[in-house]
Amino acid sequence: MSGPGGISDLDKNRALVEWLEWQLRKARNRVRELEVQEEQERRRREQAHAALRWKIQPQRSSSAALVHRGDCALYPVEGGFLTREEAVIALAEPDIEACQICKPETGLVDG
Repeated sequence: MSGPGGISDLDKNRALVEWLEWQLRKARNRVRELEVQEEQERRRREQAHAALRWKIQPQRSSSAALVHRGDCALYPVEGGFLTREEAVIALAEPDIEACQICKPETGLVDG
């Protein structure tokens, strides 16, 4: 009950529930936004890390084995990455070539 012209306890609590539900929706939306941002950042870090590594595409009957940068889309495999030293050794082999698209040797030159 309330006094004359006042708001009842029931109405006050209904308003409070509506406000709390609005706050909860707002907080859940923010959590979803932050999760998306976090996932995008994780993917960006993984891609940047892959760009600093190398991989070898095995020889096929019609072509030589190829060394690619870790993020080259022409040979999209996960795992099996080479270290810098392994990539240098591989490119020195006569039957292994560098990918002409991603140019892995540019990441191997000493700065």
